[in-house]
Amino acid sequence: MSHSPQPSDSARHPNPLAGEREVCAPPAIKPIAVYKERLKADRQALYGKFDQGTPIAELVLERSQLIDAVLREAWINFLGDTEEAALIAVGGYGRQELQPASDVDIMVLIEPGADLHLADPLEGLVTFLWDIGLEVGHSVRTVDDCVREAAGDVTVITNLLEARWLCGNTTLYPRMREATAPDRLWGSERFFAAKTLEQRARWHKYGGTAYNLEPNIKENPGGLRDIQMIGWVAKRHFDAETLHDLVGHGFLTEAEYLALIDGQALLWRIRFALHQLNGRREDRLLFDYQRTLARQFGFSDGDNNLAVEQFMQQYYRAVQELNRLNEMLLQLFREAILLHDDIGPPVPINKRFQSRSGYLEVTSPSVFRLYPFALLEVFHLLQIRPELQGVRASTIRLIRENRHRIDDAFRADLRTRSLFMEILREPSGVTHAIRRMNRYGVLAAYIPAFANIVGRMQYDLLHVYTVDEHTMMLLRNLRRFTTPKYDDEFPLCSAVGRRIPKLELLYLAGLFHDIAKGRGGDHSTLGARDARDFCRLHGLGEFDTQLVAWMVEQHLVMSMTAQRKDINDPEVVQAFAELIGDPTRLDYLYLLTVADARATNPERWNSWMDALLRELYHGTRRALLRGLDNPQAQDELIMLKQAEAMRLVARYGGDPSACNRLWIKFSLDFFLHNSPDEIAWQTRQILAADPSQLPLVVIRPVTVRGVTEIFIYTRDRANLFARTTALLDQMGLSVMDARVMTTDDRMAINSYQILDQDCTPVDDPLRMEEIRSTLASDIVEQTCASIKVARSIPRRHRHFPIETRISFTADEPNRRTIMRLNTLDRPGLLAEVGAVFQSCGIRLQNAKIATVGAEVDDVFFITSGDDTPITCETALACLRREIHDRLESHASNR
Repeated sequence: MSHSPQPSDSARHPNPLAGEREVCAPPAIKPIAVYKERLKADRQALYGKFDQGTPIAELVLERSQLIDAVLREAWINFLGDTEEAALIAVGGYGRQELQPASDVDIMVLIEPGADLHLADPLEGLVTFLWDIGLEVGHSVRTVDDCVREAAGDVTVITNLLEARWLCGNTTLYPRMREATAPDRLWGSERFFAAKTLEQRARWHKYGGTAYNLEPNIKENPGGLRDIQMIGWVAKRHFDAETLHDLVGHGFLTEAEYLALIDGQALLWRIRFALHQLNGRREDRLLFDYQRTLARQFGFSDGDNNLAVEQFMQQYYRAVQELNRLNEMLLQLFREAILLHDDIGPPVPINKRFQSRSGYLEVTSPSVFRLYPFALLEVFHLLQIRPELQGVRASTIRLIRENRHRIDDAFRADLRTRSLFMEILREPSGVTHAIRRMNRYGVLAAYIPAFANIVGRMQYDLLHVYTVDEHTMMLLRNLRRFTTPKYDDEFPLCSAVGRRIPKLELLYLAGLFHDIAKGRGGDHSTLGARDARDFCRLHGLGEFDTQLVAWMVEQHLVMSMTAQRKDINDPEVVQAFAELIGDPTRLDYLYLLTVADARATNPERWNSWMDALLRELYHGTRRALLRGLDNPQAQDELIMLKQAEAMRLVARYGGDPSACNRLWIKFSLDFFLHNSPDEIAWQTRQILAADPSQLPLVVIRPVTVRGVTEIFIYTRDRANLFARTTALLDQMGLSVMDARVMTTDDRMAINSYQILDQDCTPVDDPLRMEEIRSTLASDIVEQTCASIKVARSIPRRHRHFPIETRISFTADEPNRRTIMRLNTLDRPGLLAEVGAVFQSCGIRLQNAKIATVGAEVDDVFFITSGDDTPITCETALACLRREIHDRLESHASNR
């Protein structure tokens, strides 16, 4: 089925009596080089027309026609005027939608037995086509072969559905069409059901969303394949030749048809540009091409919005619209094909709505004109009537056509404000209602600020969804915290969720937390202002209004504290508790933070981050219950930890006096920054070790934190941290946390919390032993040579020019200096930093490792060689320069 401007019917499906012999008149045989040059010239001419703005529908049609001419000439050269075979175009080529580097799919239809004496010329034909530079997909079949293979494979019948005669025998093609017609096999009901399942499987493969960082413009939801799906079903059931035929059949309005064609044209243009840019077939909008295409499509960087972000927003909004049209059309097809338009009698709900065949519909086309508030009532009814499967396509169309009625007067209507809040307060269906409101464009109309983030992407590796899709995912996560069947996912979140007094306030904070992105300034502050105005408009009390605005303004502070600060330090926890103020606010913010982190990049969410937030939550809650005016002293905390650790050591037969003799050599930081369990376990390992068998390297899973711990006890050496982190990097392990300490008798106590490449703990015994033995062997060798990490920077990371930034902060209470490093993530990074520390005589006490997309945001707690803070500005400037120069020079060499 063609979606572009079409040639006449006789050109598409020639009549055997219309003189095709003239079309196939034998040309003079030309050498391969001539054809290659011809194809190259044709392609360059198309690129020139594309750059000059020629409509894309003309170009894909012209490309098909150019290939038609080449194939017809080649056919005559190799098969002459044989009556035993015909050349058929299939696939996109059959639809005459051929992109510059797309495969040229053909089928040779033959008479039974003709393959015996046509084998050699057909092999010569295919070889020739490949030699001249065409990527040809081909099959050789009789009509019976077509019937047999199509009968059990929906992809084969789909291919035959869009077949187009090119050359050769003029009777084989119509015979094949007749033999594979819907009344012979794959009737429209069966075909529609199979293609629907195929679409669902394809959507699932691509994560069920069109909003991927590097989307596949052909296969993603809302992509070209979905448009083709509409065409295939329309052709099979209605024998439609073009998408415009659906207007005549009453399935599309003229405006919807134009929206569909405009969306298709944009995707075609992007695909054409990808082929031009890449020199070969490419359907993925990789980071490698996005910036270049943004410029090519006329976008330029703005103050608050990069050109590439504008370009991708145009793309995402287009596929969102195509997704809406696809949903509506497939539902209409379902009624026409599966239900045969027998949708049953209406079941009244109220004077505005009724149910028909399980779908909600309006009682009259004038409902939204007479009762504008019904534009929100739709979504509330779906919540309170779970038997409803969705909204009828005709009503979806009416919603779209009446969105302009959502204006200031609409928002000021008490009925609409009440309905919106009722949607958020319903005990079920909140996520589906808000997601559907976004899909139909109602949410952006009702909350105008939300329109700015629809389809808006952030050009980084952290945010894998558009801002609006991220918000939908966050609301889904919040909802799961309050649903008993998901209690096992996040037990603490579920427990906290059950005591939240007003869940609608949490949902409102989720809706507004990123609503100001792309507007310039601090999006948290601007979003808080929007949230405050919205809450007041909707009649919330001042206390609730301020709570929502506070959550929006502070929605990043908990994750930043957990990832960038030492949450074992009671002063850090005390300061955070003072910011929170009371346990109820802590509950709200904790749930919002976990939901936000999981919705930002599910692949980056891991058990380590979960554990950090959980520990910060518990520590803060204890501080709040203790009283903000009664902070826990550091000495008191250390004494409590030591007492509990001693109890645990004694439980396993440890000698308390031996513990005391060992602990007297440790700094207070060891007890401050480790839990009682960690103190007890590490103490037992050291006491049980034979001094003659050092170094001691022990590995264990830490289930409470969802990581694997590597514990090293050995004679101190300057390059221990650098070499250890380099080896871990070489083995594909990510360091999430590093604690480095030297005892009074110059023994190194190093602890590393690690995850494997897939962000999961290492729990395989063989793998753990490999890691242990590798580290132990290297420590024994005591070589001073640095380890070069062989892995290169990941492809995606190369497209983010992240500047290396280093800052220092004094940590006077703990007599140390805090160094924060922001730079491009790369293999061997920690080893490079460790090497600089070694050469500059810097001691590392602790490290907080955080990767945000392609950017690392690491914090190092350091001292001078004599364990004092680094306060000399000259020394700090020198350290900054050394790290910067080393990282930049090594990055340029990868």
